[in-house]
Amino acid sequence: MGEFIIKMPDVGEGVAEAELVEWHVKPGDPVREDMVLAAVMTDKATVEIPSPVTGKVLWLGAEIGDTVAVKAPLVRIETAGEEGEAPPDSVPEALAEAVLDEPVAVSAPPAAKASPKPERTEPKPIPAPREALDVSKKPLASPAVRLRAKDSGVDLRQVTGTGPAGRITHEDLDLFLSRGAQPAPAITGLLRKTAVEEIKVTGLRRRIAEKMTLSTSRIPHITYVEEVDMTALEDLRATMNRDRKPDQLKLTVLPFLMRALVKTIADQPGVNATFDDGAGIIHRHAAVHIGIATQTPAGLTVPVVRHAEARGIWDCAAELNRLADAARTGTATRDELTGSTITVSSLGALGGIASTPVINHPEVAIVGVNKIAVRPVWDGTQFVPRKIMNLSSSFDHRVIDGWDAATFVQRLKTLLETPALIFVEG
Repeated sequence: MGEFIIKMPDVGEGVAEAELVEWHVKPGDPVREDMVLAAVMTDKATVEIPSPVTGKVLWLGAEIGDTVAVKAPLVRIETAGEEGEAPPDSVPEALAEAVLDEPVAVSAPPAAKASPKPERTEPKPIPAPREALDVSKKPLASPAVRLRAKDSGVDLRQVTGTGPAGRITHEDLDLFLSRGAQPAPAITGLLRKTAVEEIKVTGLRRRIAEKMTLSTSRIPHITYVEEVDMTALEDLRATMNRDRKPDQLKLTVLPFLMRALVKTIADQPGVNATFDDGAGIIHRHAAVHIGIATQTPAGLTVPVVRHAEARGIWDCAAELNRLADAARTGTATRDELTGSTITVSSLGALGGIASTPVINHPEVAIVGVNKIAVRPVWDGTQFVPRKIMNLSSSFDHRVIDGWDAATFVQRLKTLLETPALIFVEG
């Protein structure tokens, strides 16, 4: 028998370390050649690590959420052959397809083995449960036992003490918990809750946290909120969707907004830009690549509709629908999740009255879509019901002045309130 050590592979592009986001095995598990052992995530990609040998897992070198250096020992496998090491300097090409921003289904880490309790020479019989709870008598117990009981949600008046004078010991509490403690009966009808759940921030959630921290710490945001009368656009959208069959694509508000963005950017190209603040260079892009912030089961991702300036409204809708499905199912590619030049954030029916969207660094602008609500609007002679939606747009104040931000939003408002202008060329 021999041992085979698998080291953290070099995932390319100068990456010196990666975060472990998933284990597929635990110590003692049998493995076969090419079986996936783990998944690691870098700033560029999520990569699965296969086993090059058949054998049994002896040891795992990291826990989920740990950062592992390239060439560091990752897995030790017992094999039938001689001892050896898996080459750490290459990753199968087929495994390099996964993308950082794809949702990653992270499995729970292997459960830690409980420390064995010292054997008792004369085990005590399990005391019978109390038939009635004596609320007037304070149980005898040490502060340490009381703290354990509090953390475990146990009312010590339910526990029978076997110590001197009926004192409750740690062993009594262990026996009570091993029987499956029942919740203490409510005395006042309300109970205090003291449990604290610890959730380690790993994988995509960690990347989202890092990106939001980067954006808010380095970009001075200015947010401009404006009301938009969507009545005419909603009427037009209903007309365009009316004859569509159930299995055919239907228009939402977003394709109209995307086309309006393209026309507005033609007048104000400075908004369609990225800012390399390290080099002090603003890159104004002729192509309009619109990122659409999309919620997935694993967290927020931003699929990108590329070259929106070259797409009609139905093409925008079809591409948006395709990318949203790919993001939610975790099948989006790296190119589909990177390279946006301006972002749209929409919470749909949960859009609220207003929001303060965070800019998708290194872009300089983001447009937040809030929910549409029917509100009374004074038309000069009377109040009439109109469908109103707020746009909440944030700008990088290092690059975009307040006047330019307001001008941009007002132009967008004009196009959305008079949707025929969206379709006028030139």
